[in-house]
Formats: sequence, C-alpha cells, structure tokens
Amino acid sequence: MTLTVKPVTGRYLQRRFIQVPWSIYQDDPAWVPPLIMDVKHHLNPKNPYFSHARLQSWVAFRGTAAVGRISAQIDRLHLEHHREPCGFFGMLEAEDRRETFTALFDTAQAWLREQGMKYIMGPFNLSINQECGLLTSGFNTPPFIMMGHAKPYYAPRIMEQGLTPVKELLAYLTKANFTPSRTMQAITKKVKKDIHIRPLNRSRFTEELQIIGDIFNDAWSGNWGFIPLTRDELEAMGRDLKPLVDRRFIQIAEVKGKPAAMIIVLPNVNEIITDLNGRLFPLGWLKFLWRLKVKHPRTARVALMGVRKEYQRRLIGAALAYMVIDTARYPVIKKGVTDVEMSWILEDNLEMRKMIEAIGSKISKRYTIYRKEL
Repeated sequence: MTLTVKPVTGRYLQRRFIQVPWSIYQDDPAWVPPLIMDVKHHLNPKNPYFSHARLQSWVAFRGTAAVGRISAQIDRLHLEHHREPCGFFGMLEAEDRRETFTALFDTAQAWLREQGMKYIMGPFNLSINQECGLLTSGFNTPPFIMMGHAKPYYAPRIMEQGLTPVKELLAYLTKANFTPSRTMQAITKKVKKDIHIRPLNRSRFTEELQIIGDIFNDAWSGNWGFIPLTRDELEAMGRDLKPLVDRRFIQIAEVKGKPAAMIIVLPNVNEIITDLNGRLFPLGWLKFLWRLKVKHPRTARVALMGVRKEYQRRLIGAALAYMVIDTARYPVIKKGVTDVEMSWILEDNLEMRKMIEAIGSKISKRYTIYRKEL
C-alpha cells in the first residue's frame, strides 16, 4: 500500500498526529498513554516555547492508517547560543519499517535544509529543556514523568538514516531512604554553617520561580546543548506545577543569604494515569485527583537541579548538591514515596554521577541524542 507523508494542517491531521502512539504501543505494557490535553497544550502556538522557535510536523499514512509521525524544529535561542545552523527533530513514532522512517526523516530534513539548517539533531520533544533523548536501554519499565519511551527498533532505524549518537543521557533510580555516604557527610559538616536550605515560599511564588530560573540558567550555562529558560517559560512551568507539587518538594539553598542551588522533585504522575488512556473526562479527573492528593504516587523524579557556577568544582558545590537532595527527600518519604528517579544526567558528568552513585543510585535507563550533517 502506498506510503504518503502529510504536513499537519488543521484539527483533523493534528488529531491523527497525536493518536499515532496508540497504534505503535498498543501491546507494550511499559507504555504510559500521555494525557491528550497535555499534548495539545504542548503543541499549542501559545506555548511560550514558540516565542523563540518554529515547528513543522508530519504524519505518515499507509492507505488511511497513520503509521508514523515526526516534527522538525528551529530554535532561535539554540542558534544564538551555540552559533551553529542546527535544527531539531522530535515527536518521532513509527512502525518498524525502514521505508516509513526514511520517508519521515527525508521530509523533516528537506524542510530544515530549506530553512538554512546544516545539521539535524534529536529527538527533542520539543527542546532540551523538555522531554528529550531516545530511550535505548530500560524498555521493560514505564517512563517517569516528562521522560520518553520508545521501541527497541527505533535506534537502529534512526541510524539507518545516517544519524549517529552524539550524547548519552542517564536515568538513575534511587531509594528515597538512602544512607548518606561518609564522604558527603564529612564534606557537608565542613561547610554547612554557611548554608541554609528552605522550601519554596508559595506566598512569593513568582519571585521564587525567578530565583529557580536564575540558578538553572547560571548552573547549566556551560553544559552541552544548553538553552536558557525564558521568563515566560518559567511562568508557564509554574502554572503547570503549582497544583501538582508540594512546596517542600522544591528546595532552595542559600549561601550567606544568596540563592546558590535548587532542586525540584515531581510526583511521578505517570504512575497514576496509565489506565486513563489519555483522557481525563468524564471521570478521569476524579481518579487523577484522588490518586495524586490522597493515595499519592509511590515514585517521584528529580526533574531539575542546579548549583551556581561559582560553587561548582569546589567542596561547597558538592555539599550544596547533596544537601538539597537530602533535604528534599524527607517530605518525599512522608508522602509515601519509596523510589526516586534522577534524570537526566549526562554520561560524561562524572562528578555528579560519582555523588549520586555514592548514595546507592543505579542506572535504570539510557537515552541517546543523535546528529547528522544535512
């Protein structure tokens, strides 16, 4: 049957685009159907991401059946920060046929070339500050909140298109009641007199978000692939997280009164939405709220963490990272959480890996970023 690739225009094709994963993962017990309203919100032109980026997406049809999808993005902030004409691909889902992957990538790459791009990299759904990387290890367990899932055949199919791995991202699983290492206890003891850890102040929510954003943009500015979070993106993130997250799951460290480090732990909402099949209406809302507020997920994810650059590669930097983790875990444990995923961490970030491995963390999943010259 003839394969055609159609650009997403209008509500009908957007609906078909969103529905593609249901056909790909229908027999995969580890897949968590995303909330359809969240996907629509993510792709909405009002998403503040689109104030500095543009996107085109496509659906592949075999006859009338949607058998694949892909998006291509160009992010102005990436172009400015990294000074290279590199576009992204993302939202990739497809049947296990080389023809389908080739048609999708050929279409996305042609669009990026037309826009003047010389490289393609991904997957990013839609940016490095959102869901990114292709799952290449750890297929047998469900993904945590804001992390991706994939079929094992995706990696070889992508590499058939000439893309090669450029960076590895790791997810670590940690027991919430871990035993602190003696080394970290000793380091903390030396510097803790200058450090104060406090939870998020909800009465100053907007100001607190800006503190978190300032720390993140400073802490991560030298990291691979970094793109700064904008003020509008921070505010949107705050609106999304405020009803979900206990304020004690967000901790800010101060050194002599100056904000120096932060951590955001998210309840693993994926744990409580699996059987909703992507829909909150009509009764899904009740299940969701009861499971979140009363029963509470037994797992959580460290989604954001950072230490200002002036403290990095110093004893106080290691102490700050450890102390925000250690402080945040107590309210997490009180909520009944037993396991926490720390993700993602660059494979070559040996300093951070050494610290979290010292508290018993084990690699649970691996994600890969691919790149190609156009």
